[in-house]
Amino acid sequence: MTDKSYDEVVLGRRSIRGYKPDPVPRALIEEIIGLAMRAPSSMNTQPWNFTVVTGEPLDRIRAGNTERMVAGVPQSREFRTGQPFADQHRDRQIGVAKQLFAAMGIAREDAERRQDWVLRGFRQFDAPVCVIVTYDRVLDGSDDTPFDCGAVATALVNAAWSRGLGAVINSQGIMQSPVVREHAGIADDQVIMKSIALGWPDDDFPANAVVSTRKSVEEATVFVGFLD
Repeated sequence: MTDKSYDEVVLGRRSIRGYKPDPVPRALIEEIIGLAMRAPSSMNTQPWNFTVVTGEPLDRIRAGNTERMVAGVPQSREFRTGQPFADQHRDRQIGVAKQLFAAMGIAREDAERRQDWVLRGFRQFDAPVCVIVTYDRVLDGSDDTPFDCGAVATALVNAAWSRGLGAVINSQGIMQSPVVREHAGIADDQVIMKSIALGWPDDDFPANAVVSTRKSVEEATVFVGFLD
């Protein structure tokens, strides 16, 4: 257990992209998922399911995902990808990339190291555990379902942090969905939505110290009907 307060967990959590190779006990993962599943969902539909992969099956997913992406096989994500980011959203994407490259000492002109950084994402950042978030296919197209899955993913990474584990929500690790389905044994009645790399943070990995900048409450919020 932990004595971290809610504020300490939320304000202290960071996306972890470098992990120790130490295994994570199954019982601890079950505990974290149990906490995450207290997340709210629309009319209590609880659309989420989890496939937790480690060891040799995860290595096969890493290898197949990376090999296909390097070979130029088009990505096959199952959940809608939307349009590329633009304007302030693109600026924030570039901003955190600059923070990470600076922390890792990767120069703009260093194409080899920049490519290696991209491949880390396809390898699930070499984390010892991958949690694949899926939802029931009968709910495909529902506006509430992705909202609910986002809520449970947020709850999961916060629960992990409260137990000393690091995580990063990502899509790179599931870009090649046939590879993921084959080696993780995901049923046809599930849609693969996201993956979460999970493990013990490597405190010596420079990018793990990066704290992304956030919009202020004033920028993000409009108050209506208040007197003060």
